[in-house]
Amino acid sequence: MASITLTPTKQLSLESNATQTLSVLERCSRMEELKQIHAQMFKTGLVADTITVSRILTFCVSPKYGNLEYAQMVFDRVSRPNTFMYNTMIRGYSNNKEPEKAFLLYQQMLCHSVPHNSYTFPFLLKACSSLLAIEETKQIHAHVIKLGFGSEVFATNSLLHVYATSGSIKAARLLFDLVPERDIVSWNSMIGCYTKCGKMEIAYEFFKDMPTKNVISWTTMISGYVGAGMYKEALNLFHEMQIEGVKPDNVALASTLSACSHLGALDQGRWIHAYIDRIGVEIDPILGCVLIDMFAKCGDMEEALEVFRKVKKKEVSLWTAVISGFAIHGRGKEALVWFDIMQKVGIRPNHITFTAILTACSHSGLVEEGKSLYKSMDRVHKLSPTIEHYGCMVDLLGRAGFLREAMGLIEKMPVKPNAVVWGALLNACRMHKNVELGKKIGKILIEEDPDHGGRYIHLASIHAAAGDWDRAVEARRQMKDRGVSKLPGCSAISLNGVVHEFLAGGQSHPQITDINQMWDSIADRLEKE
Repeated sequence: MASITLTPTKQLSLESNATQTLSVLERCSRMEELKQIHAQMFKTGLVADTITVSRILTFCVSPKYGNLEYAQMVFDRVSRPNTFMYNTMIRGYSNNKEPEKAFLLYQQMLCHSVPHNSYTFPFLLKACSSLLAIEETKQIHAHVIKLGFGSEVFATNSLLHVYATSGSIKAARLLFDLVPERDIVSWNSMIGCYTKCGKMEIAYEFFKDMPTKNVISWTTMISGYVGAGMYKEALNLFHEMQIEGVKPDNVALASTLSACSHLGALDQGRWIHAYIDRIGVEIDPILGCVLIDMFAKCGDMEEALEVFRKVKKKEVSLWTAVISGFAIHGRGKEALVWFDIMQKVGIRPNHITFTAILTACSHSGLVEEGKSLYKSMDRVHKLSPTIEHYGCMVDLLGRAGFLREAMGLIEKMPVKPNAVVWGALLNACRMHKNVELGKKIGKILIEEDPDHGGRYIHLASIHAAAGDWDRAVEARRQMKDRGVSKLPGCSAISLNGVVHEFLAGGQSHPQITDINQMWDSIADRLEKE
């Protein structure tokens, strides 16, 4: 839109009436222009006009090109702000970094007995959602009922959303059961509430009972399954979504691709990639990042690089995904090359990038390169190492056999080491048969993570390697006495578009008899050869 300049002719048109002023405000696209118009309103006396001032406030609270401080200044100069003005300001703060100021405006609104309407509470409850302010939500809920908006769909859906995002399942369910008229937003809020808390069975029951579903309903369920680690269920639901003829959005596609990467379902991942190209979905940095991650984890690094080349906007997340892919494949030197190219084209690495490149160095035994990169975080890139980076360095040093140096790094850490850091060092002790240090760390790990069965197993293995069978048995007994169980190993393969899952010791696969016969046949052949 062309810039608005207030020439003398335009000044005369502004003086004529409020309608022409509103017309100019409609064409306004920058704060500088708005301030000129506002100044002219002082001259013409329109500064006291309710409609034009309301339009000024609406422009100022816009996140795109507004100025909330200026809006507050204009609002404070209005002698008796009306409901629309209060709602506009509350909406502005609810979309801003200071949502708590929306509560102050609401309190002011109550003090001046300004009437509410159906838009007041949704804006206010959005501020509650941003702050996860459950106590304030309950107070506002009481006001909703008291002021007669208890059956108003916008207010009730906003309440449901706040209760859902804050994890208040009981309050959300009670409200949902009491709502006389539920729309699709009400149902989606409840599904989101249960998926957020990991209660996928209940979420699916709500999903099945919905009178009508939209893309958000499907996406929420698929994302919920992925978040709960139920990747096969996520893929199955995506296939149902295709059968129903619902076009997935980018979030559903990204979540389903994430499920493919965890299952190693390369065929499904390729099909989704082809589907994205077929329906003309633009591969944005988020979708591109997930595609690269999927292809890398499924073993097709060349296809991952092809995706990278096709994405137009190559943000740091995309470069990080490629570097992480090389790390997964043990191609540390190539990861270092890409890390250098990324910086040469002007992309600054972030904390996640450094986690990826340090992991690449660790998996490839590039100790000196890893040390140099770790030092450069603070000195060159002004990034303070986090617990993840310390864990990467401990793993790097431990794998290379520098156990004492790894232990020294842990002792100097500015933050308390977690179970992952200690676990990396314990694994290194097991690899390099350092029994004494392993015993010490094993005890620390059990204290740090007493509910993890693998910690007891590792400690027992360390004692067994030293020939100390009594302590190995004691570690196992301690695990049993505490009621800790070791989760069975799980693997999955994709064959002809179907994902097959296997649990260690499991006999539930429909073709388990044929599988066992094949294993027996292989074992016989190996013995003969």
